[in-house]
Amino acid sequence: MISTDVLIVGAGPAALFAVQQLGLLGLKAEVVDNLDKVGGQCSELYPDKPIYDIPAIPECTGETLIKNLMKQIEPFNTNFHLNERVDQLAKEGTKWKITTNRKKVFIAPSVIIAGGVGSFEPRKFPLKEAEKFEDSGVFYSIRDKKYFDNKKICIFGGGDSALDWSIELSKNSKVVLVHRRSEFRGTSKNVETVNKLKKDGIIQIETPYQINSIEGDNKIKAITIKDDEGKIKKIDTDYILGFFGLVMKLGPIAEWGLNLDKKHITVSTENFQTDKKGIFAIGDICTYPGKIKLILSSFHEGALAARGCFELARPNEKYKHEFTTTSKTIHERLGKKRS
Repeated sequence: MISTDVLIVGAGPAALFAVQQLGLLGLKAEVVDNLDKVGGQCSELYPDKPIYDIPAIPECTGETLIKNLMKQIEPFNTNFHLNERVDQLAKEGTKWKITTNRKKVFIAPSVIIAGGVGSFEPRKFPLKEAEKFEDSGVFYSIRDKKYFDNKKICIFGGGDSALDWSIELSKNSKVVLVHRRSEFRGTSKNVETVNKLKKDGIIQIETPYQINSIEGDNKIKAITIKDDEGKIKKIDTDYILGFFGLVMKLGPIAEWGLNLDKKHITVSTENFQTDKKGIFAIGDICTYPGKIKLILSSFHEGALAARGCFELARPNEKYKHEFTTTSKTIHERLGKKRS
């Protein structure tokens, strides 16, 4: 069980700025995200696309924004629990008990939901057999690449995730890359690298094919793939990796009894608290009159939510606003020396 001041659901820009605001107030946060890396939509949907509406930053990519936000929270040594989804929320005295799909338990007086448009979940193979082997033989993300060393692996997908992992895993394993189209959608550099590895006999590429069946009882032994004309090939393999992109769902949050407006959580604009004391929502997942879905707006929401969290985490202390330019306490928390 992990006790903390605030549990944050999500690791996108809204969540990261909330970590910074909490840290300035002397509060500790733990962050849980269903994805395998921080950044939310910025990392998954537009890492290389320009963003033009961040104050004082004329132009930056999603990747650059996340890197800068991560640098901003370095002094607070925040713990990130990635590849985990918050499933259950229950009241326990004056605090909240939060349980993930991996049975990790957190206790906190406050929860900030910064889940973007909900939880990102991988698109999965349309086979019942795939469900049987999920997390034992079928994977949609990689936590430890060494797990796949010296194995036979079939990777499905045509984007950069599939190409990146094909390149990386081929260093220590036998890789077959399968895509339903003849052309890949990744960067030109990745496509060139994969084609060179194919030419050198390091990677086997099968296009245009899709998965047809999975063979094996307790473990995967082989798969069959089928092209558009019905031609079937059998491939011996130990593991199957699927990288088909992500779908966005509200997920377990929909079952937490919060007031919802369609797929968004309604909040008070005083501190972005929901109808449940101690549960806050910021970023694209929350709604209120006049709501604008801007990263800038989520920063404002996170700042006010952090102050709401302070009142619950430090009920015997009176909140006192301090400026980062002059506060000795804040400078100490940031590890800065005053001139």
